[in-house]
Amino acid sequence: MSYKFYMPQLSLMGQGCLNEMGEEIHNRGFKKALIVTDKVLCEIKLVDKLTKVLEDINVEYAIYNETKPNPTVQNVEEGLKLLKESQCDFVISFGGGSPHDCAKGIALLATNGGDIKDYEGVNKSKLPQLPLICINTTAGTASEMTIFCIITDEERHVKMALVDKHMTPICAVNDPELMTAMPKGLTAATGMDALTHAVEAYVSTSATPVTDACAMKAIQLIAQNLKNAVDNGNDMDARSNMAYAEYLAGMAFNNASLGYVHAIAHQLGGFYDLPHGVCNAILLPRVQAFNAKCEKTAARLKEVAGFMGVNAENMTDEEGAKAAIDAITKLSESINIPSGLAGLGVKEEDFDTLATNALKDACSLTNPIQGTHDDVKEILKASM
Repeated sequence: MSYKFYMPQLSLMGQGCLNEMGEEIHNRGFKKALIVTDKVLCEIKLVDKLTKVLEDINVEYAIYNETKPNPTVQNVEEGLKLLKESQCDFVISFGGGSPHDCAKGIALLATNGGDIKDYEGVNKSKLPQLPLICINTTAGTASEMTIFCIITDEERHVKMALVDKHMTPICAVNDPELMTAMPKGLTAATGMDALTHAVEAYVSTSATPVTDACAMKAIQLIAQNLKNAVDNGNDMDARSNMAYAEYLAGMAFNNASLGYVHAIAHQLGGFYDLPHGVCNAILLPRVQAFNAKCEKTAARLKEVAGFMGVNAENMTDEEGAKAAIDAITKLSESINIPSGLAGLGVKEEDFDTLATNALKDACSLTNPIQGTHDDVKEILKASM
């Protein structure tokens, strides 16, 4: 088989790298930006760091700050309207996965037209999106560098997965100085999201030696740094390492895709409007317990245990897989992730709908075991 590898043309990384972005924008000749962000980042004036960079190079901007934590079709439509009214020639997303995904939807429609629902699925667009620069303020989703975009369809209560090569940003910015403002809960949830990306990519049926290398290092960095980043948000070493980890995990899943954790988490987010990273953290050990029934995947999970610092050398593959699942659970508990879905308001009566939609999600295609509707319901039940 042949494989494709996608990532941005340019990535700026490291403490203070936001200040280097102005030169890149100036060199590309952009005139006016649509900044896609949220109200909280405006209220705490973190967005001011970006607008100062733009003002220093005489680039105008308009701000769309209505992005919801699970961005919606309406968010995309409102942002696109503002982009056209303001005659913006490029888009900058500022925040975590929600502004990035919303901005991708806006930028894609700006050049391709139609409704964002038209692009649900894999590579449905014909034209590259409007130039998009993604500036990250969290260490989790990796949406700043991927071809993935998740938009909630409010009418169907479903999170749509758009996987499109034309959604690749031209530039990703990961400045850990912007991440120190993250509260503990968000740091924990986004960090577990990054761990989920790396683990799911590592056991994916589309994994390659390239994605394996990215996933392995991401898992190691997360195991070593996530708790420190949660406990001490001003620990710049921990923040920097988590920024590298989430980017590496993004490189892995952007090209190996994901699995049932994300396929199910997308439905929970769309149906109940729940935080994505928390859902992933709860589902990850349960899904991997299901995947470990496959001998090849059990062997891969034993390797994951080693990446997380467990001495699994003398364990059987089955024992090693369990050790990996236990290590994931222990890390999650140490940063106060909720222990089950029931506490988030998930109801067993909705399992049929959730399972049906999860099996339609593009992320399910590369799960190591192709389960049944009842299998997905059992995973949900085990996660309660």
